[in-house]
Amino acid sequence: MAEAPLLARQEFGAGDGPPLVIAHGLFGSARNWRAIARALGRHRRVVALDMRNHGASFHAPGQSYAEMAGDLARVIAAKGGRADLMGHSMGGKAAMVLALTRPELVRRLIVADIAPVAYNHSHIDQIEAMRGLDLRGITRRSEADARLAAVVPDAAVRAFLLQSLDLGEGGPRWTLNLDALARAMPELVGWPEIPGRFDGPALFLRGADSDYVRREHEAVIRALFPAATIETLPGAGHWLHAEKSREFIAAVERFLD
Repeated sequence: MAEAPLLARQEFGAGDGPPLVIAHGLFGSARNWRAIARALGRHRRVVALDMRNHGASFHAPGQSYAEMAGDLARVIAAKGGRADLMGHSMGGKAAMVLALTRPELVRRLIVADIAPVAYNHSHIDQIEAMRGLDLRGITRRSEADARLAAVVPDAAVRAFLLQSLDLGEGGPRWTLNLDALARAMPELVGWPEIPGRFDGPALFLRGADSDYVRREHEAVIRALFPAATIETLPGAGHWLHAEKSREFIAAVERFLD
């Protein structure tokens, strides 16, 4: 089987040390992290990725955490063989899997608002909403937003999803591989039971208003990542990097420095 190509990426900053590699969450892209990456790039190299089946990266049948960790490993190998690694939500789980299975590639690990556990929620309704959106005749994002509002009432969620709608010359299309993501949903909300432990420095950042990293998750975090520090950002939910970007950037820089 041919090796998957390198993930699409946006690069910021400069420096001789290991880069900071950023892995976004489900339905996201490097574009969502551009402001954070640019700010963190003032003192280091930063590589913001489009994960497989997202953004400008390749489409593939699978979306397992083992496959995503392999994608991250190939990027790190191409960027010198060792990196600081930060992931949010789905990207955080992929980053944890890489740190546990290939610890030699990861110098420091940052996990944003996700724990190494299985969750009982699903995002299949959002996939069905995107699949069901009639794209005929749409030339502006506002038109797509008006149509999507019938099934996705939250304006912020619609705005986030519609960042993955390409309105280029070929006509409107989703850059997300919705079929692959739908098939993988049980895996994406789950957690692969894998052996391993990451003894390097790790920072788990959680939003105070989010229930993704709960008190009962702390024991499993510390079992897998014994050097972990767990910090809480007041007033932030699951999208803590967007809701409290200044505080998020400060916490990451303190940890990396």
